[in-house]
Amino acid sequence: MLFTTPNLLTLSRIAAVPVIIVLLLYPGPSPSAIAAAVFLVASLTDFLDGYIARNYDSGTMLGKFLDPIADKLVVMSALIMLAGIPRTPRVPAWIVAVLMAREVLITGLRAIAAVEGEIIGADELGKYKMALQCIALEGLLIHYTYWHVDFFAAGMLVLWLSLILSLWSGVEYFVKARGIFAGEQRMPRPKRAVAQ
Repeated sequence: MLFTTPNLLTLSRIAAVPVIIVLLLYPGPSPSAIAAAVFLVASLTDFLDGYIARNYDSGTMLGKFLDPIADKLVVMSALIMLAGIPRTPRVPAWIVAVLMAREVLITGLRAIAAVEGEIIGADELGKYKMALQCIALEGLLIHYTYWHVDFFAAGMLVLWLSLILSLWSGVEYFVKARGIFAGEQRMPRPKRAVAQ
């Protein structure tokens, strides 16, 4: 079955992306708070779909394909909007560019590894990086100060930590995959026919 509970949760995470984007188009504390709430629910579905798939044997190939895509879509779309909207202060665009470049490079690396018959799974640093990004985005989406807490400043602090972990885990991925590139051999050139 394609429409298992984990897959539906993953699809709901993808459906949250346009909702977050539209909410961030409107200034003010209320749309920001709602966007943060939608993002929080989407983040919780990431935990739930994995838990259900593992414990109730309901994982599918579609789920394995969609789950990491849904994670990246939710996180990256929120970061892009936070860097692009006119609200100040905002997330520096260069941080978003670095994080996106890291994700593209690691996705490409995994694709090359898969072609070579090797699977590069998510490491512990990558999981911590994702957790920190979600925590950071909660603060950045809330943006405003409540209960004497500057949520934007707190979110930026955690985002900096996630940036360091992103680069660190990215290097580790390439270290893991160095055997693929080291063992790569050039394909032999076809021999030319010799005239008789």
